Amino acid sequence: MSTVETSKNLTPTAAAKLRRTAWYRTERFSRLWAMIALGLLMAVMTGEQGNTRDVFFSLESTFTGASLWIWLAVAVAIWALREFFAEPIKGGFSKAKSSAQAASGGPLGSLRARFQSDKRMRYGVLTVVVVLALVIPSGLTRMWQTVLVDQIAIFALLAIGLNVVIGWAGLLDLGFFAFFAVGAYSTAFWTGRLPIEPPVVLNNFWVIPVAVLTCLACGLLLGAPTLRLRGDYLAIVTLGFHEIIYLVAKNADGITGGPQGARLIPDFSIDLAGFEYKWSIKPLPYWYLLVFFIVLVIILFSRLEHSRVGRAWTAIREDEIAAAANGVNTVQFKLMAFAIGASTSGVAGVIFTSKYGYINPEVFPLLQSILILAYVIFGGMGSIPGVLAGTAILVWLPEALKDVVEPSDRYMYLGALLVVMMIYRPQGLWPSRRRQRELKMAEEGLGDADAMTEPAGGKI
Repeated sequence: MSTVETSKNLTPTAAAKLRRTAWYRTERFSRLWAMIALGLLMAVMTGEQGNTRDVFFSLESTFTGASLWIWLAVAVAIWALREFFAEPIKGGFSKAKSSAQAASGGPLGSLRARFQSDKRMRYGVLTVVVVLALVIPSGLTRMWQTVLVDQIAIFALLAIGLNVVIGWAGLLDLGFFAFFAVGAYSTAFWTGRLPIEPPVVLNNFWVIPVAVLTCLACGLLLGAPTLRLRGDYLAIVTLGFHEIIYLVAKNADGITGGPQGARLIPDFSIDLAGFEYKWSIKPLPYWYLLVFFIVLVIILFSRLEHSRVGRAWTAIREDEIAAAANGVNTVQFKLMAFAIGASTSGVAGVIFTSKYGYINPEVFPLLQSILILAYVIFGGMGSIPGVLAGTAILVWLPEALKDVVEPSDRYMYLGALLVVMMIYRPQGLWPSRRRQRELKMAEEGLGDADAMTEPAGGKI
């Protein structure tokens, strides 16, 4: 008997039974199993570290400890809140949102409007922020001062540069840390600490413009052959660029010193028009120096964002073909984005190398390029305040977890945070208004929010 004939013989009651979905296959219980799986995963993540003597030690201690039941209880509680109390919770959020909107139309709204329209007020607030950034670190411990200089400030400078490339021009660059290596090796070369002698030995202060020009040239070198590429293709090429820089630094012993690197690089010092000052190993003077350069770069780049160049970058990011059709020289502006974005790496490389006094190829792993990209996306692409906030939080988090989490597990928490962030707030922590508008249009089906997902274009 065929299947068709069998279905004809079914009574309405039997057919209804076939269409009925079992209770354990409903979406509600599918979500329960997912939450239980998440609880198990969190228990394993936060459980005992494994060892080579007993391969099951970690699993055994995790599944026999109290933390497993705590995580499962938390997961089931979240599921129960979601399934049975969703409406009251949504109502509460709606009321809170309405109250916030009502408040934004009152004194808070007028204050915000005045802040956006009044330049003097805006500059006053920014001045207070800079003063606090200079004063507060003096009250921190030596360890946190070192973290501020060696990680937060250096990476903030790099993230501001990458924001030009990826946030404003929409060019996915996964090898940005290679420019930092170029700036660092430029310092070692021009201070006479590499096997090859420079034409003239320079003070670290005068190395900065030379390193910036060198990074600009490298940005052009990377940008020129990749003008036709976008999205995944450009990401692969920039990854290759980083590996080329890394392998050259590692294997060109006669030029870069090879794995030995460069040693005894002098401290940063200024000798200009009778003014002399030499930075010591203390972190605070380097913090003030980096704050100066960060503020300078922010002012310059903010002016650039609202200029004709910034608008051309936005046009290229949103639709490169349409921009070219409207007369935008996409080749010129994409090269400018690569070069200008890379220029901040020169400053960061000089200051970092001067403070440490030693570099080798292992200081510039590929992971650092990925982390800088994560800082920019987490903070909010195209937003300078967002980039600074994202860098500060993601650099601070592994340091804050240092005493409670194994070193090998810290990046796991960082990755989990990024996953949650991208699911619930893809526009970033502090997004630019333009990016918010693009995402909203994409949700409404009016445009493509992610210009980086376009395929490689043809010759323009």
